[in-house]
Amino acid sequence: MSDQTIPAIGFEDDPELQAFQQELSGPGSNDAIDIRPLPRVSISAFCETPQIQATIDAISTDRRLSRVHLKSVSGGVQSAIEFFSDTPTPNLLLLEANQSYEMLIEDLDRLAEVCDVGTKVVLIGHINDVQMYRDLVRRGVSEYIVAPVGQIELIQALSDLFVSPDAEPLGKTVAFMGAKGGVGSSTMAHNIGWSITTSNQQDVIISDFDVAFGTAGLDFNEDPPQSIADAIKAGERLDDQYLERLLTRCSDRLHLLTAPAVLDNTCDYDAEFFVQMVELLQNSAPYTVLDLPHVWTDWSKALLMGADEIVITAVPDLANLRNVKNLFDLIDQERRGERPPHLIINQTGMQKRPEIKPKDFAAALERDAYIEVPFEPAVFGQAANNGQMISELGSGAKLVELFDNLASDITGRSEAPKTSKSLFAPLLQKLKKSK
Repeated sequence: MSDQTIPAIGFEDDPELQAFQQELSGPGSNDAIDIRPLPRVSISAFCETPQIQATIDAISTDRRLSRVHLKSVSGGVQSAIEFFSDTPTPNLLLLEANQSYEMLIEDLDRLAEVCDVGTKVVLIGHINDVQMYRDLVRRGVSEYIVAPVGQIELIQALSDLFVSPDAEPLGKTVAFMGAKGGVGSSTMAHNIGWSITTSNQQDVIISDFDVAFGTAGLDFNEDPPQSIADAIKAGERLDDQYLERLLTRCSDRLHLLTAPAVLDNTCDYDAEFFVQMVELLQNSAPYTVLDLPHVWTDWSKALLMGADEIVITAVPDLANLRNVKNLFDLIDQERRGERPPHLIINQTGMQKRPEIKPKDFAAALERDAYIEVPFEPAVFGQAANNGQMISELGSGAKLVELFDNLASDITGRSEAPKTSKSLFAPLLQKLKKSK
């Protein structure tokens, strides 16, 4: 080999190469290839300077944000406060703060009043002060980044909030189980999961654990080639990327993990495997609906008891009352100090059928709160035959309201207004006031 050395390229002679080098040498750039893709989350960005706006626009097309719903608009913390005063907040608020520290603290206190439970806040500020950073973290700010910020640095910071080993699980699990078979638990699970995506604007994965007789595919008019059975067959090979390939996109915010509804396998599965699978689902979307069959096995009990929220569906007869009481007693015993399960009393008011009045049904359980869903076979039958949710039919407004209310109760979020609101609303409102 020749001893002749190759001269180094002078970055100082080329502005484009300088910018490229700065991007590569920015914070976190050495780990750029290790940045994990973000899960299905909603991000609203409010930017005050063209530089930050350009950075947000650039990362919106990055492959690692392909599952993210990202909206950006000109404006700072005050614009966010005005916009979200009557609109559900997303999973993450990305705000540029260009005001003084005192004004920023006042604005953050006002922002806290309109933020829904679980919303993370990331600030891009122009003040580099350690004490200020600590004060902001104590006030609940998830991350504070000093401007200017590069694309890789910003993507890394957002990824760390959701997919780093130290991050809390992103998603909340909601387990639905019927007190008996055929009481409509799956119908409730699917319609309430749909309400979380529509009325609360949150991404949801509905997972059908009734491998042999599941109806999620039918109810949403989907017949995917892969299902939860493929996840079970994968065993220890199941990871987030493999699970992603098994999901069926039903709408912009709703994905399904359907059941094959074939009798090739029995339901005696490993409980530990299902717990691990649910952990993967939790880190893929803000809400995972677990549609559990009416069976009592180690894995079904583990999924029920491990869920963040539990919804029990029953019809108003004596056998259901006995089963609900047994379930509630066990849940109360094993989940002390946690939120009690939700109770849906379904198919009330069926003609010529003797039934326990919903008020008496709940009183026997010593429960004050319950949801009563009236027997409306025409509406539910049409939805089932069409492969639609109740709200898609244009009828059954009272039923839709019941589902939306329970969805808001489960998520702890307010409903979205019936007419969609543009992120430019703060600017339009100011123009109206000026007139």
